[in-house]
Order: sequence, then C-alpha cells, then structure tokens
Amino acid sequence: MKFRSLAMAGALALCAAQSHAEDFTVGITTTGIPFTFVDTGTQKPTGAMVDLAAAIAEDLQMTPEFAITQFSALIPALQTDKIDVISAGMFATDKRKEVVDFSTPVYSYGDAAFVAADDAGAYQLEDLAGEVVGAQIGTTFADQLQAKGIFSEVKLYDSLVDIMRDVKLGRIKAGFGDKPIVAYQIAQNPGLGVKLVDGYTPMGVGDVALAVSKDKPELLDQVNAAIAEMQQSGELAEIFGKYGL
Repeated sequence: MKFRSLAMAGALALCAAQSHAEDFTVGITTTGIPFTFVDTGTQKPTGAMVDLAAAIAEDLQMTPEFAITQFSALIPALQTDKIDVISAGMFATDKRKEVVDFSTPVYSYGDAAFVAADDAGAYQLEDLAGEVVGAQIGTTFADQLQAKGIFSEVKLYDSLVDIMRDVKLGRIKAGFGDKPIVAYQIAQNPGLGVKLVDGYTPMGVGDVALAVSKDKPELLDQVNAAIAEMQQSGELAEIFGKYGL
C-alpha cells in the first residue's frame, strides 16, 4: 500500500507473526454511517473506520475479518475475545478506558440534536427541559443526557434510525447522536422526516479511536505505529476525506 516504509512494514509483520493470530477480527456496527455501514450494492462493510482497519491489517500483514455487532455489544465482544479490535465511531472516554485500551485518536467531533422536519425551534439543551428525548444505548450522549436530569425521560434505542422514526412520529421531542453520522444520514435520506437543529451547541467534543483489549498491549503498539505512519503520510486524512469527514 502506498506511503508504507519497508522498514516499518517488516517490523510490524515480525511483531504480528510473533504475538497475534493471522486473522484480524474487527468489530463494527452497521448504523454508523459514514464510519461503519454496509454498502447496499456490494452488501459488504464499508466506511471510514472500515477502510482504516483494513489499512492497519495490511500493515500488520493480517487478514481483516469484520464482525457486525450492535454498538452496545462491541466492548463485551472485545473483552471476551470474540473480536481483536473495535473500529467504529466510538469515543475514547474515561469510563471506557477503565475496561479497554484506546489507540491514538483518529477523528474528533461532537453531538448533534435533531427534531421533526417541520419543527422550527432553534433549541439548546435547556430549551428541551421537561421533554422526552432519545439517544442510542451505550453512547456517551445517552449518559450525558441522563446526567443532566432536566428531561421527563431519556429513551434509549438500539439504533439511530429508530430514534429518527420516533422523532418524525412525534413520540419524542428530539434525538441526539454523532454529528457526522446524523448529518450524513439526513443528507442521504430526505424522507427520514427529521432535520438538524441549527446553532445547537454540542455537549462536548470527543476523540474517536480504535479499542483493544487491555491484555493485548503488543497489538495496541502495532495499531498505534500504523496510525502514526498514516498520519505522517497523509493517508489517514485521505481515508476520512473519502467519506466527507
């Protein structure tokens, strides 16, 4: 692959051969467009984090195998060795760092709020006090919304699409999710019946990174070395730029 140095490739290949299996099982979700999703034409996993994991696997001279998993089940799958790494739109939070190790950050962004397409409100969080809002189970946004303590209910959903459906139908006032993912889905699917809240201030900005089991420090070192090479060469920016990130 372009931009790879022979010295680094050789060193990583040696480490991989000594410390890890030939297969490189990557946990992803199908609802994380444009980070991780299934191409409807090929029916194969694709997205920025899929391409990144494939490039890392090539550096390690391993064969990437993508395991489609619900977002909330990704960390449990990693802890039980069902997968080797998580490569999704997952923030490297302090809480998650207690149970898994994260790579060097590869992308940063905040949350977005969305409402029904015919809702003209320019909401901030405080404006939604007393309302029912929704977020995806297992996300940092769900935890942050619940910690606010200002909503009548924070409903938890398995997927972003389910949240958008309930917002459109008026079952909940607003939904929250990863801004790049929400923006991409709305742009690609006008029929969803929801829109981003203009001027909304995110609860925070997080760093996306790959997650590795705490008992595999050698693999984490190899992943970080590959990321560093891609950052230096510009390939990392190319991968994310391909998906409008």
